[in-house]
Amino acid sequence: MQFNSWDLGQRRAGEVVEIKLTGSAANVRLLDTANLNAFRSGRSARGVGGHATQSPVRLAIPADGRWHAVVDYGGFAGRGSASVRVL
Repeated sequence: MQFNSWDLGQRRAGEVVEIKLTGSAANVRLLDTANLNAFRSGRSARGVGGHATQSPVRLAIPADGRWHAVVDYGGFAGRGSASVRVL
């Protein structure tokens, strides 16, 4: 599966990440490193977020640690772009 990811580095619980989307609806998630590796391997991954139909998407970091923002189209022919920033 094709996806884009952004390494957010070490983050504290409660920090808010804003993802701006243009184009199609997309799956937008925050994953820790272990879950990002599972996602890359096609295994089940747990994180924060889900299917987004409106932009911007704001997600809170659930726990201290290294986090990644991930945007994908779930295998569908979605197109668009995304930008990510920590507020």
